[in-house]
Amino acid sequence: MASKRALVILAKGAEEMETVIPTDVMRRAGIKVTVAGLTGKDPVQCSRDVFICPDASLEDARKESSAVKDVLNDQESRKGLIAAICAGPTALLAHGIGFGSKVTTHPLAKDKMMNGAHYCYSESRVEKDGNILTSRGPGTSFEFGLAIVETLMGKEVAEQVKAPLILKE
Repeated sequence: MASKRALVILAKGAEEMETVIPTDVMRRAGIKVTVAGLTGKDPVQCSRDVFICPDASLEDARKESSAVKDVLNDQESRKGLIAAICAGPTALLAHGIGFGSKVTTHPLAKDKMMNGAHYCYSESRVEKDGNILTSRGPGTSFEFGLAIVETLMGKEVAEQVKAPLILKE
């Protein structure tokens, strides 16, 4: 089986836990994760003034494109997993991705997501509908990361990764 890959797009103001925790969980599962800086490879200042150094610029990571819209459209067209956490699902709305899907977001982003009735809203901590996987916020970062691992690598691998994390049930 070919190794699985994931692209995490990092923009200024990103929530640190929502970036680092899912990336860490995916890497523990053996997924090759590239953290790509939206505007380049320079360190990115996150919401709590922690700086994260991307592995690559988004342009370098994608080679042919530096646009989030192009990355999302490409992923959607080949039925690849698209995962977004907190207010991240609003990028799906902005780029017309996954219309009709059941999604969840941070409560403060709910009204924006539901404006226009393009999605079915869920209060779940993590929601998966087809190739769209969404989650609510920092406190759901582990569940979100494990849901990505389960989708890409299977339930058994997700359980193996989860066990040593000592998460509260």
